[in-house]
This record gives sequence, structure tokens and C-alpha cells, in this order.
Amino acid sequence: MKTSVMSERLNLVKLQEGLRTRLFGRSVFFSEEVASTNEWAKKLASQGAREGWVAIAGTQTHGRGRLDREWISPLGGLWFSLILRPKRRLTKPANLTFVASLAVAETLHEQYGLRTQTKWPNDVLVNERKICGIFGEASTLGKKINTFVLGIGINANFDAERVFPESIRAMTTSLETELNRRIQLEELFIRLLEKLEATYLHYTKRGFSSILKQWKKYADFLGQRVEVTDRNEKVTGLAFDVDKDGALILLQDDGACKHVFAGDVSLRTK
Repeated sequence: MKTSVMSERLNLVKLQEGLRTRLFGRSVFFSEEVASTNEWAKKLASQGAREGWVAIAGTQTHGRGRLDREWISPLGGLWFSLILRPKRRLTKPANLTFVASLAVAETLHEQYGLRTQTKWPNDVLVNERKICGIFGEASTLGKKINTFVLGIGINANFDAERVFPESIRAMTTSLETELNRRIQLEELFIRLLEKLEATYLHYTKRGFSSILKQWKKYADFLGQRVEVTDRNEKVTGLAFDVDKDGALILLQDDGACKHVFAGDVSLRTK
């Protein structure tokens, strides 16, 4: 694969050049390597970091995803965590992962012309292979959510087939793999932060329903037969819809509808 010569290391100055946001990315904390940007962001939040502050790293040595799975974060990817302090009362904080996945899907489509897809509950795909993972963690003060840390990882400037282990190689891709070239990570970061802020503000003003409506436009898995796995069970059925709370509605073989609130979706062979 031929690629342009481009540094894999982020330029801290360029991470904020021309950034058109009010809050997001106005303060950026950068490290070449950290254990986990989410853990770093949570520490910053506990020390008083404001909404919109970002922790970003060149690589993560112990990145985490849902269910404490390893988040492989090689050099050349975009790995960052965003601190949110939502003022409105959130009954379903996990809905913020829909906000993030919609923003990522729209950004990758608009910037690079890719056919992006959202996959319940927190992934973004290109050509049915994972290109982005999102992991949200909430901390509460009494009954109110005090902080929500949104971790976003995008496979960017590396060959996915060469970098990832064989066990996940067939399910993952990267921007370099899809575009046959490398991209400017700083430009992607800026455009994504702008989209994230606009989508988040839309959510805080109008609620989840309008976000979900847009998210479903990218949800190609809806209407297909899927298998959903979590720690305790495995269920199959038709992915019928996503409800107003963000739960996946499965139409099972016996005609019953099951609302699933957590799990991993995989398509079943027709």
C-alpha cells in the first residue's frame, strides 16, 4: 500500500489552529503515551477541569472499552477523551454515546466521503468494519451526573490488517486502509470537535429524540437479523428498532419483542 509521507505524531499547536468551538477543545492536555485517556480525563475532572477540556494521547498502553475490554491504540490513531458536565438532568447518560457516534459518522462521511454506519450501542463502521469505538463513563454527585467522560478512538494512520491481531482483523479497518492514504490527524480532531459540540448542544436543547432520528439514518443493521451478546446471555432476532431510551428492540422468532439495554451486536448470516 502506498502512503504519503506524513508524521504519525500529533502537533499540539495544530490541534487548536482554526478551531471554531465555544467550549470543546479550548483546553487540550497532550501526552505521547498514557495508560488511558479516560482515566486521565477523570483525574483532570476531579481536579476541576471544565466542560469541553480534552485529554489526548499518541498511544494508550491500557486503553479500555466496554466490559473492560482492551482498547488497542497504536501510534497513528486518534485517541482522546472529552469532559462533559451536562446541566440538564440525564436519566439515560449512555445516550451521550449516541451523540458521539453520530458526530463521528457524520464527520468521517463529510470529510472523506466514506460510507459510514452506526452500530448499536457505541461503534462506527465503514464498509461493515469497525473504525471507531466510543466509551462513556459517568460520575454522580447525589442523584445528579456531575461528570461524563467520553472516550473516542478512531483507527486512522495505520494499516489495520497489519497492526491488529488476527482475532479482530476481519472486523476492523482504518482510514488509511479505506482511503489508501494517510490523513492529517489534527484536521480530523478539529473537525470532529466542532461536530461534537454542535451535536451535543443540539441534544441539550432538543433532547434525545432528534439525535436518535439522525443516528438511525446511519444504522444499516436495523432490519437485519442479529445476535446480541452480553456477560450473561446471547439472544438472536431481527433488529427492529432503537427505542426512545436507546434500547435495542429485537423481534424474536416467537414474535415477542425484547428490549435490550446492553450488549454487543453482530450480524447473522441470512
